Amino acid sequence: MASVRVSTSLMLGMCAALLAASATAAEVNLYTIREPGLIKPMLDAFTEKTGIKTNTIFLKDGLAERVAAEGANSPADILMTVDVGNLVDLADKGLTQPIKSSALDAAVPANLRDPEGRWYALSLRGRLVYVAKAHKLTAIAYEDLADPKWKSKICIRSGQHPYNTALTAAMIAKHGETKAEDWLRAVKANLARKPTGGDREVARDILGGVCDIGVGNSYYVGLMRSGAGGPDQKKWGDSVDIVLPKFAGGGTHVNISGAALAKNAPNRDSALKLLEFLASDEGQKLYAEANFEYPVKKGVKTSPIIEDLGQLNVDAMSLADVAKYRKQASALADKVGFDN
Repeated sequence: MASVRVSTSLMLGMCAALLAASATAAEVNLYTIREPGLIKPMLDAFTEKTGIKTNTIFLKDGLAERVAAEGANSPADILMTVDVGNLVDLADKGLTQPIKSSALDAAVPANLRDPEGRWYALSLRGRLVYVAKAHKLTAIAYEDLADPKWKSKICIRSGQHPYNTALTAAMIAKHGETKAEDWLRAVKANLARKPTGGDREVARDILGGVCDIGVGNSYYVGLMRSGAGGPDQKKWGDSVDIVLPKFAGGGTHVNISGAALAKNAPNRDSALKLLEFLASDEGQKLYAEANFEYPVKKGVKTSPIIEDLGQLNVDAMSLADVAKYRKQASALADKVGFDN
């Protein structure tokens, strides 16, 4: 009897050890093009809250190609990227799987996620207007950038950059391709210089008198005004006024950072928990603090610098619909010679 009791005790001990090992082995493999430092606060908070380990694979580019090459044996659980076009590409290439989550659907507005649940926005960046303070501009529509009064006064980055391609795609979705082409030609006619550099250089060139007005993303304002980019960039950011433009009869155009559940995710349940955490109040607050992005979930405060820019009223048009016009938008930029 004693030997039976010992064997039973050993078996119970082994089972407990196995259960403990499986509990501590819970993990999520995240493939991301986002700089690890930007998402580390969210991942650390998730691990502390759940005990689930996160493994981050940073890919500067080639995310879709990497996952496709790995095939059914890919260890990827979550695919995280920026720009709605990249998320749509992942879904269209069959590299994601639909998610059914009441928590995600409640947190992420319908126009900021895939209708089939193949990707979700997790943070927003508004496409805003930077303007010289002397103009005392308080409101503008995107359509107004084509007004001849801005001739030789606009600075902007390349028309083929995803930020601008998305804006042109939204213009096509709103007004049709012909009117979008007319708008793009008129904006080109208003340029003060060749489209070049990034959004922060738009603020720099306004300060330098090269142009009076320009287009840039909201989070760059935070990076400049916070001093994160150094004293010169802080000077650029402080030297311009920021206006939250709208489409005529609509709201402000946004692009996103977002994520999708990988098609062959080996840790599906843990991955879903991470996605739901990132869309929760706690996760969204960390997004706002980490990179001056707008939370996707309503009711979560932005960082003070971004809050000072004014109320963001996101355009109601579905980003999934906007993304359908990306190729036409890129072709229009070439057609009008926008970057020439």
